[in-house]
Amino acid sequence: MNTRKIGIIGAGHVGSHVGFALATQGEVDELILIDCDQKKATAQALDISDAVSYLPHHVTSYGGEYQDLLGADCVVICVGPPSGPSEDRLDELEELVSVLDDVLPKLQESGFDGFIINISNPADVITTYIQSYLEYPKEKILSTGCVLDSARLQSQLSKLLEVNRQSIQACCLGEHGFSAMIPWSHVTISGQPLEAYLSAQDLAALNYEQVLQETKDGGYQVLLGKGSTEFGIATALVEVIKSIFHDERKVLPVSVYLDGQFGQEGIFASVPAVIGKNGVERLVEWQLSTGEQVDFEQSCEIIRGNFAKIHTF
Repeated sequence: MNTRKIGIIGAGHVGSHVGFALATQGEVDELILIDCDQKKATAQALDISDAVSYLPHHVTSYGGEYQDLLGADCVVICVGPPSGPSEDRLDELEELVSVLDDVLPKLQESGFDGFIINISNPADVITTYIQSYLEYPKEKILSTGCVLDSARLQSQLSKLLEVNRQSIQACCLGEHGFSAMIPWSHVTISGQPLEAYLSAQDLAALNYEQVLQETKDGGYQVLLGKGSTEFGIATALVEVIKSIFHDERKVLPVSVYLDGQFGQEGIFASVPAVIGKNGVERLVEWQLSTGEQVDFEQSCEIIRGNFAKIHTF
Protein backbone atom coordinates (compact mmCIF):
# COMPACT_ATOMS: atom_id res chain seq x y z
CA MET A 1 0.00 0.00 0.00
CA ASN A 2 1.26 3.46 -0.90
CA THR A 3 0.83 6.24 1.63
CA ARG A 4 1.50 9.89 0.96
CA LYS A 5 4.00 11.82 3.06
CA ILE A 6 4.15 15.59 2.71
CA GLY A 7 6.35 18.12 4.48
CA ILE A 8 5.42 21.78 4.90
CA ILE A 9 8.23 24.19 5.65
CA GLY A 10 6.67 27.23 7.28
CA ALA A 11 3.80 26.67 9.72
CA GLY A 12 2.27 30.13 9.77
CA HIS A 13 -1.14 31.14 8.43
CA VAL A 14 -0.50 29.85 4.92
CA GLY A 15 1.37 26.69 5.87
CA SER A 16 -1.22 25.62 8.42
CA HIS A 17 -4.08 26.17 5.98
CA VAL A 18 -2.22 24.18 3.33
CA GLY A 19 -1.84 21.32 5.81
CA PHE A 20 -5.50 21.45 6.78
CA ALA A 21 -6.63 21.57 3.13
CA LEU A 22 -4.50 18.53 2.33
CA ALA A 23 -5.97 16.68 5.29
CA THR A 24 -9.61 17.60 4.66
CA GLN A 25 -9.36 16.64 0.99
CA GLY A 26 -7.76 13.32 1.87
CA GLU A 27 -4.52 13.94 -0.02
CA VAL A 28 -2.03 13.20 2.76
CA ASP A 29 -1.44 10.34 5.20
CA GLU A 30 1.62 11.67 7.04
CA LEU A 31 1.98 15.43 7.45
CA ILE A 32 5.14 17.05 8.79
CA LEU A 33 5.13 20.71 9.79
CA ILE A 34 8.52 22.40 10.13
CA ASP A 35 9.08 25.93 11.38
CA CYS A 36 11.78 27.95 13.10
CA ASP A 37 9.18 28.23 15.86
CA GLN A 38 9.00 24.56 16.80
CA LYS A 39 6.28 25.20 19.38
CA LYS A 40 4.03 26.71 16.71
CA ALA A 41 4.65 23.85 14.26
CA THR A 42 3.78 21.30 16.93
CA ALA A 43 0.64 23.21 17.91
CA GLN A 44 -0.53 23.48 14.30
CA ALA A 45 0.00 19.76 13.80
CA LEU A 46 -1.88 18.98 17.00
CA ASP A 47 -4.77 21.17 15.87
CA ILE A 48 -5.02 19.16 12.65
CA SER A 49 -4.78 15.91 14.62
CA ASP A 50 -7.79 16.99 16.68
CA ALA A 51 -9.88 16.98 13.50
CA VAL A 52 -8.90 13.49 12.31
CA SER A 53 -12.10 11.83 13.57
CA TYR A 54 -14.07 13.92 11.08
CA LEU A 55 -11.71 13.77 8.09
CA PRO A 56 -11.97 11.45 5.05
CA HIS A 57 -9.27 9.15 6.43
CA HIS A 58 -6.66 8.97 9.13
CA VAL A 59 -3.88 11.57 8.99
CA THR A 60 -0.78 11.49 11.15
CA SER A 61 0.46 15.04 11.65
CA TYR A 62 3.33 16.29 13.77
CA GLY A 63 5.84 19.06 14.17
CA GLY A 64 9.07 17.66 12.80
CA GLU A 65 12.68 18.26 11.83
CA TYR A 66 14.31 18.36 8.41
CA GLN A 67 15.56 14.78 8.70
CA ASP A 68 11.90 13.70 8.84
CA LEU A 69 11.57 14.77 5.19
CA LEU A 70 13.57 11.77 4.00
CA GLY A 71 11.21 9.65 1.92
CA ALA A 72 8.55 12.36 1.65
CA ASP A 73 6.69 12.56 -1.65
CA CYS A 74 6.45 16.34 -1.65
CA VAL A 75 7.67 19.38 0.24
CA VAL A 76 5.76 22.66 0.21
CA ILE A 77 7.85 25.77 0.89
CA CYS A 78 5.91 28.67 2.42
CA VAL A 79 8.45 30.54 4.50
CA GLY A 80 9.18 34.22 4.90
CA PRO A 81 8.18 37.27 6.88
CA PRO A 82 4.49 38.11 7.35
CA SER A 83 3.16 40.15 4.44
CA GLY A 84 2.98 43.86 5.11
CA PRO A 85 0.50 46.43 3.77
CA SER A 86 2.46 47.01 0.55
CA GLU A 87 1.05 45.79 -2.75
CA ASP A 88 4.51 44.75 -3.93
CA ARG A 89 5.52 41.16 -3.20
CA LEU A 90 9.16 42.17 -3.70
CA ASP A 91 9.32 44.29 -0.58
CA GLU A 92 10.35 41.35 1.60
CA LEU A 93 12.59 39.68 -1.01
CA GLU A 94 15.91 40.28 0.74
CA GLU A 95 14.65 38.99 4.07
CA LEU A 96 13.06 35.97 2.42
CA VAL A 97 16.29 35.04 0.62
CA SER A 98 18.07 35.21 3.98
CA VAL A 99 15.54 32.74 5.41
CA LEU A 100 15.95 30.43 2.42
CA ASP A 101 19.72 30.47 2.80
CA ASP A 102 19.12 28.86 6.18
CA VAL A 103 16.36 26.48 5.03
CA LEU A 104 17.73 25.13 1.75
CA PRO A 105 20.99 23.58 3.07
CA LYS A 106 18.95 21.72 5.68
CA LEU A 107 16.51 20.49 3.05
CA GLN A 108 19.44 19.36 0.90
CA GLU A 109 21.11 17.55 3.80
CA SER A 110 17.88 15.71 4.67
CA GLY A 111 18.17 13.51 1.58
CA PHE A 112 14.72 14.57 0.36
CA ASP A 113 14.28 13.90 -3.36
CA GLY A 114 10.54 14.30 -3.98
CA PHE A 115 8.59 17.15 -5.55
CA ILE A 116 9.11 20.72 -4.38
CA ILE A 117 6.25 23.18 -4.64
CA ASN A 118 7.06 26.73 -3.64
CA ILE A 119 4.37 29.20 -2.64
CA SER A 120 6.60 31.80 -0.98
CA ASN A 121 6.27 35.14 -2.75
CA PRO A 122 7.46 36.52 -5.11
CA ALA A 123 6.74 32.98 -6.24
CA ASP A 124 8.41 32.93 -9.67
CA VAL A 125 11.59 34.66 -8.47
CA ILE A 126 11.88 32.47 -5.39
CA THR A 127 11.25 29.24 -7.31
CA THR A 128 13.97 30.24 -9.78
CA TYR A 129 16.27 30.86 -6.82
CA ILE A 130 15.47 27.55 -5.11
CA GLN A 131 16.07 25.53 -8.28
CA SER A 132 19.34 27.34 -8.93
CA TYR A 133 20.51 26.91 -5.34
CA LEU A 134 19.68 23.19 -5.13
CA GLU A 135 20.37 22.41 -8.81
CA TYR A 136 17.12 20.47 -8.57
CA PRO A 137 15.59 18.50 -11.48
CA LYS A 138 13.47 21.09 -13.27
CA GLU A 139 10.51 18.79 -13.78
CA LYS A 140 10.28 18.15 -10.03
CA ILE A 141 10.10 21.75 -8.82
CA LEU A 142 7.38 24.29 -9.54
CA SER A 143 5.17 26.94 -7.99
CA THR A 144 1.41 27.23 -7.97
CA GLY A 145 2.11 30.45 -9.87
CA CYS A 146 -1.01 31.75 -11.62
CA VAL A 147 -3.31 28.90 -10.55
CA LEU A 148 -4.73 31.20 -7.87
CA ASP A 149 -4.75 34.26 -10.16
CA SER A 150 -6.71 32.19 -12.68
CA ALA A 151 -9.31 31.28 -10.05
CA ARG A 152 -9.74 35.00 -9.36
CA LEU A 153 -10.10 35.66 -13.09
CA GLN A 154 -12.72 32.94 -13.44
CA SER A 155 -14.60 34.45 -10.50
CA GLN A 156 -14.63 37.85 -12.21
CA LEU A 157 -15.83 36.43 -15.51
CA SER A 158 -18.47 34.30 -13.81
CA LYS A 159 -20.06 37.41 -12.32
CA LEU A 160 -19.84 39.42 -15.53
CA LEU A 161 -21.14 36.68 -17.81
CA GLU A 162 -23.59 35.17 -15.32
CA VAL A 163 -22.34 31.67 -15.98
CA ASN A 164 -20.87 29.08 -13.65
CA ARG A 165 -17.11 29.47 -13.38
CA GLN A 166 -16.59 25.76 -14.07
CA SER A 167 -17.87 26.40 -17.59
CA ILE A 168 -15.18 29.03 -18.11
CA GLN A 169 -11.73 28.18 -19.43
CA ALA A 170 -9.52 31.17 -18.65
CA CYS A 171 -6.16 31.70 -17.00
CA CYS A 172 -3.45 34.21 -16.23
CA LEU A 173 0.12 33.70 -17.41
CA GLY A 174 3.53 35.18 -16.62
CA GLU A 175 4.32 36.48 -13.16
CA HIS A 176 2.25 35.62 -10.11
CA GLY A 177 2.08 39.31 -9.36
CA PHE A 178 1.25 42.68 -10.78
CA SER A 179 2.62 41.99 -14.25
CA ALA A 180 0.44 38.91 -14.83
CA MET A 181 -1.32 38.91 -18.19
CA ILE A 182 -4.45 37.30 -19.62
CA PRO A 183 -4.30 35.55 -23.02
CA TRP A 184 -7.80 36.60 -24.03
CA SER A 185 -7.54 34.76 -27.34
CA HIS A 186 -7.61 31.47 -25.37
CA VAL A 187 -10.57 32.29 -23.11
CA THR A 188 -13.58 30.10 -23.89
CA ILE A 189 -17.05 29.59 -22.42
CA SER A 190 -18.00 25.93 -22.62
CA GLY A 191 -15.62 25.61 -25.56
CA GLN A 192 -16.85 28.72 -27.39
CA PRO A 193 -14.35 31.59 -27.83
CA LEU A 194 -15.17 34.53 -25.59
CA GLU A 195 -15.85 37.03 -28.39
CA ALA A 196 -18.17 34.58 -30.14
CA TYR A 197 -19.97 33.86 -26.87
CA LEU A 198 -20.52 37.56 -26.17
CA SER A 199 -21.91 38.07 -29.65
CA ALA A 200 -24.15 34.99 -29.55
CA GLN A 201 -25.56 35.95 -26.15
CA ASP A 202 -25.97 39.60 -27.17
CA LEU A 203 -23.73 40.69 -24.29
CA ALA A 204 -21.74 43.90 -24.11
CA ALA A 205 -18.01 43.79 -24.70
CA LEU A 206 -15.88 43.37 -21.60
CA ASN A 207 -13.49 45.98 -20.28
CA TYR A 208 -10.44 43.74 -20.51
CA GLU A 209 -8.14 46.12 -18.67
CA GLN A 210 -10.56 46.44 -15.78
CA VAL A 211 -11.00 42.68 -15.49
CA LEU A 212 -7.22 42.20 -15.45
CA GLN A 213 -6.74 44.92 -12.84
CA GLU A 214 -9.42 43.55 -10.55
CA THR A 215 -7.97 40.07 -10.93
CA LYS A 216 -4.52 41.30 -9.94
CA ASP A 217 -5.95 43.35 -7.06
CA GLY A 218 -7.80 40.37 -5.60
CA GLY A 219 -4.99 39.11 -3.41
CA TYR A 220 -4.17 42.59 -2.17
CA GLN A 221 -7.78 43.12 -1.11
CA VAL A 222 -7.71 39.90 0.90
CA LEU A 223 -4.39 40.94 2.44
CA LEU A 224 -5.76 44.35 3.42
CA GLY A 225 -8.87 42.85 4.97
CA LYS A 226 -7.45 39.94 6.96
CA GLY A 227 -3.66 40.16 6.89
CA SER A 228 -2.94 37.14 4.70
CA THR A 229 -4.34 34.98 1.93
CA GLU A 230 -5.00 31.43 3.09
CA PHE A 231 -7.98 29.55 1.69
CA GLY A 232 -7.39 30.32 -1.98
CA ILE A 233 -3.69 29.47 -2.07
CA ALA A 234 -4.22 26.34 0.03
CA THR A 235 -6.86 25.02 -2.36
CA ALA A 236 -4.76 25.94 -5.40
CA LEU A 237 -1.83 24.03 -3.90
CA VAL A 238 -3.95 20.93 -3.31
CA GLU A 239 -5.17 21.08 -6.92
CA VAL A 240 -1.56 20.84 -8.12
CA ILE A 241 -0.65 18.04 -5.70
CA LYS A 242 -3.74 16.03 -6.68
CA SER A 243 -2.71 16.19 -10.32
CA ILE A 244 0.72 14.81 -9.40
CA PHE A 245 -0.39 12.14 -6.92
CA HIS A 246 -3.20 10.79 -9.09
CA ASP A 247 -1.42 11.31 -12.42
CA GLU A 248 -4.40 13.39 -13.54
CA ARG A 249 -2.33 15.17 -16.19
CA LYS A 250 -4.34 18.35 -15.82
CA VAL A 251 -3.24 21.40 -17.75
CA LEU A 252 -2.63 24.06 -15.10
CA PRO A 253 -1.10 27.56 -15.32
CA VAL A 254 1.73 26.75 -12.92
CA SER A 255 5.10 28.47 -12.69
CA VAL A 256 7.64 26.16 -14.34
CA TYR A 257 11.14 26.41 -15.76
CA LEU A 258 11.19 27.82 -19.27
CA ASP A 259 13.86 26.54 -21.61
CA GLY A 260 12.99 28.35 -24.82
CA GLN A 261 9.23 27.90 -24.66
CA PHE A 262 7.22 31.05 -25.36
CA GLY A 263 10.55 32.65 -26.29
CA GLN A 264 11.85 32.60 -22.70
CA GLU A 265 14.55 30.70 -20.85
CA GLY A 266 16.32 30.56 -17.51
CA ILE A 267 13.38 31.59 -15.33
CA PHE A 268 10.20 30.19 -13.83
CA ALA A 269 6.95 31.73 -15.06
CA SER A 270 3.36 30.56 -15.37
CA VAL A 271 2.40 28.83 -18.60
CA PRO A 272 -0.02 25.98 -19.36
CA ALA A 273 1.66 22.76 -18.23
CA VAL A 274 0.59 19.12 -18.06
CA ILE A 275 1.04 18.02 -14.44
CA GLY A 276 1.24 14.30 -13.71
CA LYS A 277 3.09 11.63 -11.76
CA ASN A 278 6.47 12.85 -13.07
CA GLY A 279 5.73 16.44 -12.11
CA VAL A 280 5.94 18.79 -15.09
CA GLU A 281 5.24 16.33 -17.90
CA ARG A 282 5.30 18.89 -20.72
CA LEU A 283 4.37 22.46 -21.51
CA VAL A 284 1.50 23.44 -23.78
CA GLU A 285 2.89 26.22 -25.95
CA TRP A 286 -0.08 28.32 -27.01
CA GLN A 287 0.05 30.58 -30.01
CA LEU A 288 -0.35 34.04 -28.49
CA SER A 289 -1.41 37.14 -30.37
CA THR A 290 1.27 39.76 -30.99
CA GLY A 291 0.02 41.92 -28.12
CA GLU A 292 -0.28 38.96 -25.77
CA GLN A 293 3.26 37.85 -26.59
CA VAL A 294 4.55 41.34 -25.79
CA ASP A 295 2.69 41.34 -22.46
CA PHE A 296 4.05 37.91 -21.60
CA GLU A 297 7.61 38.92 -22.48
CA GLN A 298 7.34 42.06 -20.35
CA SER A 299 6.12 40.00 -17.41
CA CYS A 300 9.02 37.58 -17.80
CA GLU A 301 11.48 40.47 -17.95
CA ILE A 302 10.22 41.63 -14.58
CA ILE A 303 10.81 38.16 -13.13
CA ARG A 304 14.27 38.03 -14.69
CA GLY A 305 15.19 41.47 -13.40
CA ASN A 306 14.03 40.72 -9.88
CA PHE A 307 15.91 37.42 -9.85
CA ALA A 308 19.04 39.35 -10.79
CA LYS A 309 18.49 41.61 -7.76
CA ILE A 310 19.05 38.64 -5.46
CA HIS A 311 22.72 38.58 -6.38
CA THR A 312 23.09 42.16 -5.18
CA PHE A 313 22.02 41.41 -1.61
